[in-house]
Amino acid sequence: MSALRNYLNKIKPQFENGGKLHAFRSVFEGFESFLYVPNTTAKTGVHIHDAIDSKRIMSIVVIALMPALLFGMYNVGYQNYKMAGTLTDASFLNIFLFGFLAVLPKILVSYIVGLGIEFAWAQWKGEEIQEGYLVSGIIIPMIVPVNCPLWILAIACAFAVVFAKEIFGGTGMNIFNVALVTRAFLFFSYPSKMSGDAVWVAKDTIFGLGNTLPDAMTCATPLGEIAQGTGVPYTLYDMITGFIPGSIGETSVIAIALGAVILLWTGIASWKTMASVFVGGGLTAVLFSTLGSTPIPWYEHLVLGGFAFGAVFMATDPVTSARTESGKYVYGLLIGAMAIVIRVMNPGYPEGMMLAILLMNMFAPLIDYCVVQRNIGKRMKRLTSNDK
Repeated sequence: MSALRNYLNKIKPQFENGGKLHAFRSVFEGFESFLYVPNTTAKTGVHIHDAIDSKRIMSIVVIALMPALLFGMYNVGYQNYKMAGTLTDASFLNIFLFGFLAVLPKILVSYIVGLGIEFAWAQWKGEEIQEGYLVSGIIIPMIVPVNCPLWILAIACAFAVVFAKEIFGGTGMNIFNVALVTRAFLFFSYPSKMSGDAVWVAKDTIFGLGNTLPDAMTCATPLGEIAQGTGVPYTLYDMITGFIPGSIGETSVIAIALGAVILLWTGIASWKTMASVFVGGGLTAVLFSTLGSTPIPWYEHLVLGGFAFGAVFMATDPVTSARTESGKYVYGLLIGAMAIVIRVMNPGYPEGMMLAILLMNMFAPLIDYCVVQRNIGKRMKRLTSNDK
């Protein structure tokens, strides 16, 4: 590592003002800050010096996503071998490798397109490259079906980075969650590639792994079957472990829970927001279950689809969620309630979590404003009463 550090120090003057490569200063600084902690600190003004920075925060979130991503890769292979009827003959390694090779191109496309735009935007504006896309780049492949075409994914990533992030000012300034904007763009622009019964199982062999399945073969998600009025052929155990069709990283509640523990233990995510989403969703599901409006028990709503993944990794996004402590409760409760309302009341859109979070992203500033104004009002009343 010292050799790499010495080499970077040697070529750094070429990228500074007056150097031959000064036009690519943002690119160099981006790579350098990715590899090493910057050695510059604030000299003036009031600042809080802490060991945490945006790069460490993003790295911890990526680590928290790993259990869900790795299990998602295995489940992609599992569903392929299961549909072909060859699951008992396949080894763990073959199943995982098939899923890994099926998911890897989506991760590469997401990062190449997203980071490419980030680098180009920073160069154009002469600013530092921001680390925010490190998390979005890995979440995006996890919330799409395995059969989502790569060219469509590339268009969606480009749209989300430009129109949901950069035009708002970059990392920390965006109103909407970038990964969810990508999913929304895909869902409304290419609905046949994001929903239905033909997008959830990889159908072609990869380097001799897996099975070639007929194009006519279909496999609905549990929420899709509920929307169609049919029964769910999965047990609660299947729903929690995640051996069911669905988006790549959203099926295993256990893997998602491991990520939640990491986020809460490190203090990266707010337990108030996370818990409130489940409470809001649970109470609303109980209400609909009591009214007989939903064919499944209330608790199954919390472990199916993208509910758990959205509650843990996207509702808690510190940039787009409520920031006041009281506001986090309101924000989370409304997300959970809205997700279940959309699921039950709109059979044409059986998921609900994506729209619920995007809608509350829009109202998060209003929630914080109301909380702040309420606190100001209470303090003014105390001040007035003391004067009397």
